[in-house]
Amino acid sequence: MKYYSTRHIAPIASLQEAVIKGLAPDKGLYMPEKINRLPADFFNKIGNLSLTDIAKIVAEKFFGEDIDKEKLNAIVIESLNFDIPLKKVEEGIYVLELFHGPTFAFKDVGARFMSRMLSYFVKEQHHENLKVLVATSGDTGSAVANGFLGVEGIQVFILYPSGKVSEIQEAQFTTLGQNIVALEINGTFDDCQALVKSAFVDEELNKKMYLTSANSINIARFLPQSIYYFYAYSQLAKQQLEDNAVVAVPSGNLGNLAAGLFAKRMGLPIKRFIAANNRNDVFYQYLNSGNYNPRASIQTIANAMDVGNPSNFERILDLYNHSHKAIQNDISASTYTDEEIKNTIRIVYEKTGYLLDPHGACAYQALKDGKKTDETGVFLATAHPAKFKETVEKCIGQDVEVPDRLSAFMQRKKQAFQLSNDYNAFKKTLFNLT
Repeated sequence: MKYYSTRHIAPIASLQEAVIKGLAPDKGLYMPEKINRLPADFFNKIGNLSLTDIAKIVAEKFFGEDIDKEKLNAIVIESLNFDIPLKKVEEGIYVLELFHGPTFAFKDVGARFMSRMLSYFVKEQHHENLKVLVATSGDTGSAVANGFLGVEGIQVFILYPSGKVSEIQEAQFTTLGQNIVALEINGTFDDCQALVKSAFVDEELNKKMYLTSANSINIARFLPQSIYYFYAYSQLAKQQLEDNAVVAVPSGNLGNLAAGLFAKRMGLPIKRFIAANNRNDVFYQYLNSGNYNPRASIQTIANAMDVGNPSNFERILDLYNHSHKAIQNDISASTYTDEEIKNTIRIVYEKTGYLLDPHGACAYQALKDGKKTDETGVFLATAHPAKFKETVEKCIGQDVEVPDRLSAFMQRKKQAFQLSNDYNAFKKTLFNLT
């Protein structure tokens, strides 16, 4: 499989080149030249398949031309060795819990998949001095750090906005040491992302070290996220609830939503998607007006969605040939304030006993507001509510139990380098720490 840039200037790349580069030389995002559709009989039997069975089939469609089948299956098994349950919250509304991995966030799937794929290419091609640069607004950093911890031949730099991630999220990537380096940036997530993108196109830097990213801009992090959309559908099919299925997705950098759109393009019979935004609603505004106006991000309690210029918007545009009308046909959107999100957490807990995190609350409310009576709705719960313990406790007036594996991070010593959002200072730091 070959990969092209969304900006159509950079040369066509192999899977290995696309994964190791992360971002194309023209600052575009890599896209596969073709999206392989799955046969009808796959969907006829999907309700009887396990998560691993489904993942092997979907991964083969993406990567089977470039990675040995036995090795690819091993990557799948290692990456998805935890549950992703579908639970009923209320009549017609189900939740897909994506937070049962090592860091209690949905990004464990893509991060673990990518770390193992990148390790495969590093060993195969004997790459040295490979550096993974990651900008995070919360859960990406913890998932990537834990996914790559101890991986030989790879050093990971996590850039995060100072004071704008939860304490537990911060502890998950600032206390690990070894090959994980945390850089606390005085700025926003967008500043962190801009530093990473600038590094990728810095000729001097790229001559001295191999740079790649584990954000959803990387094809190896992004594409595997399609897998759990197929699994959600399989769980509906098992209960004969798959007709008119609608999925609501917490939307920040738009990688999760874009992965769902890829699944639909591969033949997954999802009727439509609902993008759930917090106050950082540039995608919501685009859907309503046809105009895309990125702006500085605003800090909210759903911090992983605090993105003012989502990278994967380019992928969505490219997938739909820049047709606003075509995008509107498959996606609607809603936007919510912090107070509305808090209110949703409280009401859902009081009525159903189900405890939402702020991101899942956005998706639940978007589904509740946008679902039609003849549709079955699934929303994605992307993080364990204990990762936002203080916020959630204020909403429900009760203590939130923190899983032992999460609380263990809080006992460790923070290790982070504090930096301004100046690119030259960041570049100097990379040279000094490698």
